[in-house]
Amino acid sequence: MFRLMSFAFALASQTVVLSLSALVLWTAAAYAHAHLSRAAPRVDSTVASAPHEVTLSFTENLESVRSTIEVRDAEGARMDQGEAEISGRTMRIGLKPLPQGTYKVFWRALSVDTHQSEGTFMFRVGK
Repeated sequence: MFRLMSFAFALASQTVVLSLSALVLWTAAAYAHAHLSRAAPRVDSTVASAPHEVTLSFTENLESVRSTIEVRDAEGARMDQGEAEISGRTMRIGLKPLPQGTYKVFWRALSVDTHQSEGTFMFRVGK
């Protein structure tokens, strides 16, 4: 009887350990994507004067291949200039002179573990 109870306890313990291991691995995989953690100008902000660049910070290091930023005005014209610069977890791009108005930032980030994420946000220049 004791032997049967020991076997049942060992089997139950292994099941719990395997379940917890699977949960930890699944959670780690879910956080492997590069998520936007900070933006300048800030997401949905209004700035008094036009910025000279958009800088985005992410939760993971980025690959320069397929990581991009585009900034467009209300009519859809591109207002970014040059190539996006990638350094670690930061991506930035220069801007053309921006008149007062609303601008939409489109970003795509490829993390070093090859997971891709993308998003958009707006900011306004002026009142």
